[in-house]
Amino acid sequence: MKYSESLKKTGDFSIVYQKGKSYANRTLVLYVLRRKGADTNRVGISVSKKVGNSVVRHHLTRLVRESYRLHELEFDRGLDLIVLVRPGAKESDFFTVERALLALGKRAEITDNNAEKGERREEDHALVDP
Repeated sequence: MKYSESLKKTGDFSIVYQKGKSYANRTLVLYVLRRKGADTNRVGISVSKKVGNSVVRHHLTRLVRESYRLHELEFDRGLDLIVLVRPGAKESDFFTVERALLALGKRAEITDNNAEKGERREEDHALVDP
């Protein structure tokens, strides 16, 4: 994740839960909180024990992390994101999780549709040396 960090501290999670907006579908719940003056995103992934054993939970965490990583340029910057995996996602494959994450990003209006298919936004071009 080139432009993102992990959201790890319990206090940070609590702030996003309390002040952020939530969006949900059958597979995932997405909490979003905008941070003023930040140019990176912080992403936290939470999978409850209700979803399955540690192997299943870790597998789903990796699916969500990889889905976000592949579409990271499509998301706005300066966000705290928490992705909760619902128990119904236990049997989901990568493409289901990916579609669910992108659908929530679109519903939350935090994705840039011009950056689809790996295209960079203009501000991203400025980061690359000619």
